[in-house]
This record gives sequence, structure tokens and C-alpha cells, in this order.
Amino acid sequence: MKNLIKILTLVATISVAMGQESAENEYYKRITLPVPEGMLLEVGGMCTLPNGDIALATRRGDIWIVNNAYMTGGTQPYYRKFASGLHEILGLVYKNGTFYAAQRGELTKLIDKNGDGKADVYETVANLPISGHYHEYTFGPKVLPDGSMIVTGNVAFGDEEWWRGESRVPYRGWAIRITDDGKVEPYATGMRSPCGIGEIDGEFWYGDNQGDWMGSGFISQVNKGDFMGHPAGLKWSGIEGSPIKLTYDQHVALINHRKDKNSSGNYIKPENIENERGKYLFEMKKDIPSLKTPAVWLPHGILGISTSEILKIPTTNTDFGPFAGQVLVGDQGKSNISRVMLEKVKGEYQGAAIMFREGFQSGILRMTWGTDGSLFAGETNRGWGSAGDKTAGLERLVWTGKMPFEMKTVRAMPDGFEIEFTKPINKTTAQNFLSYNVESFIYKYHPVYGSPPVDKKVCTVRGIKVSEDGTKVRLLVDGLRQYYVHEIKLEGLKDASGLNLLHNTAYYTLNNFPDGDKLTGFIPRPANLKTKSTTTTTPAKITTPDDVNAKKAVSKAPTTAEVQPLLQKHTCTACHQANKRQVGPAFADVAKRNYTNEQIVELIYKPNPKNWPDYATEMAPMPQVPRADALKIAAWINSLKK
Repeated sequence: MKNLIKILTLVATISVAMGQESAENEYYKRITLPVPEGMLLEVGGMCTLPNGDIALATRRGDIWIVNNAYMTGGTQPYYRKFASGLHEILGLVYKNGTFYAAQRGELTKLIDKNGDGKADVYETVANLPISGHYHEYTFGPKVLPDGSMIVTGNVAFGDEEWWRGESRVPYRGWAIRITDDGKVEPYATGMRSPCGIGEIDGEFWYGDNQGDWMGSGFISQVNKGDFMGHPAGLKWSGIEGSPIKLTYDQHVALINHRKDKNSSGNYIKPENIENERGKYLFEMKKDIPSLKTPAVWLPHGILGISTSEILKIPTTNTDFGPFAGQVLVGDQGKSNISRVMLEKVKGEYQGAAIMFREGFQSGILRMTWGTDGSLFAGETNRGWGSAGDKTAGLERLVWTGKMPFEMKTVRAMPDGFEIEFTKPINKTTAQNFLSYNVESFIYKYHPVYGSPPVDKKVCTVRGIKVSEDGTKVRLLVDGLRQYYVHEIKLEGLKDASGLNLLHNTAYYTLNNFPDGDKLTGFIPRPANLKTKSTTTTTPAKITTPDDVNAKKAVSKAPTTAEVQPLLQKHTCTACHQANKRQVGPAFADVAKRNYTNEQIVELIYKPNPKNWPDYATEMAPMPQVPRADALKIAAWINSLKK
């Protein structure tokens, strides 16, 4: 009987972790393309050719053409090498019959002159300065309507101040515009790790991930002369042709860079001060007119940890389901894709982000549309780490034709939000105030690595109005705040057939309140219905019956097989391995510290970087991990001491 209970417990654990993947797969099916034996396909760039073939560039310097990537008739794809010998390609486009690739130190044009399917000419379009630091990645290009191309450059990091992003040579931390004849034009700066790039309706978009000065991941449209927030690139604001007027010294005068030293004269690594209010990015706009705040924040650890490709679903692409015209954002660390619903209000982009598809085999770095409307995802963990059980690869996402029950669109209203659904909703659940929860929060703007969500407040839903056809709900919401992220959770909502939402939480970045009529004819909130109190970033200690039961449930440590689905679900494997140092320490090294299970749980919710001073990447707070899951993970970590 004990063995039976153990087996059932294992099945239940795996089922919970895999349940969302199975549900998503019912609507959007993942197809893993086979790769020839011995080929490590670490995809850094990809594009679709006019004949439907998929071109892949790898960080190891090769370009491959994949014939029959759609595996028509059940036949295998064929990989043909087009070019080799380049250096860490992290972007690829096909323009006017020619490939352009961003490798570490240049934008390169690759030409097949004799038509034999291989590059004969490797032509340098533009040199891109590098100091030789490992972190100076180069991303792109993306093509603008006039045919010019945008390339972005990663910052390096300090020697003594190894945590601080630096621009050691021109254009690191910048987006630059390059013409076909090789003319280089400074375009925008304030970027830290600009792997996330995209072209949407003729405009350049960029996304960054959490780091110093970057509270969380986000995406934003970028115009010439914009400053995106990271100060390193300001070192070159005076370079010829620069549209940036702000200098590094001016930025230092506006906000404390915390370049403090201890009594020995060594720099002190900045860390989050929990009770410090600090400054928010949007508050700097009055002093820095060129500052561009995010169009949409992507909450760290929830929707992703390493923002990658930004790709619009073509308005004509009905073969991919009901979301044509919206934007997909890949994530390298969390191995997932988020869906973003954009709108422009008073001249600024804003909108909602929601999980779209999880469970990919490795980190998604690049995406491209197939000619049949399906989505190809090129993957690598590159040693950066990513959720999933593979180092690299290529997957294809296909809509099965079955309609998911989702929030199709979330729109800002003068006094709340309007939510449109993909299917008619059950009006009884839709008119129940307990089905809705709205909270707002923001991130600190400081030189610390990332920020916890701060200044959290509950926004009370005061009124509900359901459309006659049952496809829309308009909410009257108190306490909305400009530039804050608004978490909109619809846990109690069901469709007309009784199904729950596939993804029930959207995150709306409210940069501006739209004009228009306020809500009338709504169902008012019952006077005796209590308003939920404001939550805190760190969950309460174990005091509730559920928490006590969770603690009892892990009186015996789970096995590796039992805990693995939880490690992947909560992106632990993106930074940690059992017995090997990765982005963070090995779990076995954590076990050697002799923490109790409860101490490990508290460190999951509120990490202490001082405990691991020789790691460049700080762990972000993970308050979204349920305490029961956190306790299982902690118990398993401590079991590694044996």
C-alpha cells in the first residue's frame, strides 16, 4: 500500500506540473523537428525564405537551410550548410536575395554568386567595435521600411565592479542604424541586454531583461534619440551623429549610482534596500525628456526571465488562431512565449501581457513564421541556462483549429478595463465580483540587479457590465495608477460550457488613461462584500492550515523525479543544476549551507545576494511560487546533503 501511495503521489505531482502543458497542447501543438546526429543546433538567428525553407544561424558560426521543415508527408527535414566560420551569430535576415547576419564584431553580407547553395562571398557591411569582453553580444539586424537595418549591442561588465554594466567601446548599449553601403548612424541608447528585437508595422521594437537598472523584462517601441534607462551607453552620447543629449555625468547627478566603497577601499555591490522607496523609472521623465518607459512590462519569473524575439502575428494569419494582429514575445530563460495586446493611447503604446505557450524543450531565442501560418522557434541554452531538458533545437507551433477559452483582448477604459474573450462566457460567473481581482505594482529604478514588485495596492472592482452576446466584460475599477502594472486575475470565470480560462492572469501596463464615456448601467459591488487587503511581496510565514498541511506533506523529501517538474515549472533549472554551477550555485552547494527547509523557502521569496558574493547574476525574488511547491523543492535540496 505504501508503494502504491508513493506511485500515486509521483503521478499527481507530475500531472499538476504537466497539466498546463497538456492543456496548451490541445490548442497549440508543439512539434519538435529532428536534428541530424551530432549536430548541436544552437539557434541565434532565423528567417523564412520565399520558397518556405527556414534559414538558421547558430552561435557557433554556421548558417543552415532547412528543406521540408514542415515535414510534409511525414518525411524528415533536410539540413544544408550555407555558410560557416562566423562568430556567434545572433540575428539573421534575408533581403533582396541576400543574407545579412550580425556576428560579434560586424554586420556581414553573405552572397551565393554561383548559385550552388553556398556562400561564396563574406562581405563586411559595417564593423562593430568590441573590447573582447564575453558579454558584448551583437543582435540583429531588423530591416526598416527604407531598407536600412537596426543592430543592437550588449554591454560588458566591470572588472572590480563585476556587477555593473559598462560600455567600453562605442555602441555597446546602443541601437545603431546601418545602411546597405555601410554607413553607421547612432540611433538610441539606454539598453543593457537588447536580445529582444523586432520590427512591427515598420517600427523598431526592443525588449530587455532584468538586470542592473532594469527592474524586470519589458518591450518598448524605440524612436531615434530615445533613452531606454540603462546609463552605460551614455558614455558615448557625444559621439558624432548621436541624437542623445543626456550625458553620463548628468545621469549620475539625477540619481545615485551607488558607487560606494568599504573601509578597505573596495567597491560595495549595490543590493536592494527593502524599506527604501527609491525612484521609479517613469518619475525620471520630467528630468530626462528622452526617456522612454516600457510599453508593456513582462513580470520577471512569471512571464519570463530573458526577453528574446518580438514578433507580430500578421493580421492576415488566421491559420494561427484568434490572435491575429497581436504580438508574441519569446523568452530564452523560461522557454516560453508570451502574448501582448498593444494599443496606443495619447501617443504612447501600452497594453497587456499574458502567458501564451510554455513547455518548450530549450530557451527560445528567435522565432519566424512559416508560409503555412505556423510558428518556428529556434532554441539554445548556450550556457546561459533555460527551462527544458534540451541544450538546443528547433520546434514548430501549430494551431490545432480548436478554439481556446482565453482573454482575447484587454483594453484600458477611462475608469477600468474592458476584456474581450475568445468564446462566450458564463454570465453567472461573469457577474460574480469574486471572479475578479485587480492589483497594481511597479519596479524600482536603481543600480541593483532587478527589483521586486513594489508599492503594491489592491484596485477594487466596483462595477461589472457583461455584453449581451457574452463575449465582453467591462469592469469599473477604483485606484488605477498611471505607469503602473495592473495584474488582472479572473480565477472564477468560466465559458458557457463550464471551462476555466486557459490562462487567467493578464498584466496591463497603464501608461495613459484613454478618453471616453465612463461606465453606466453596471452591476454595483455589494456593500457587504469585503475588499481584499493589499498583498505584500513576500508571502506570510507558515501560519495557515494550508501551510501547515504543506509542511506535513514534505516530512519526507521528494525524489529527483518527483521534484523535477516543479523545478522546470518555476524556472529553477534556468539558473541551477543539481551538482554543477550554472548561472547560480548548484543545489548541492546550497544544501551544504545547512539551511532549514523553511529558511530555503524564505530565501526563494527574498534572496540574500550577500550569501553568494561571487555570482554576477542575482536571484530575483520569487513570491509567485506556492509555498507547498517551495517546501518540496527545499526538502529535496536538503536531501542532496546525503
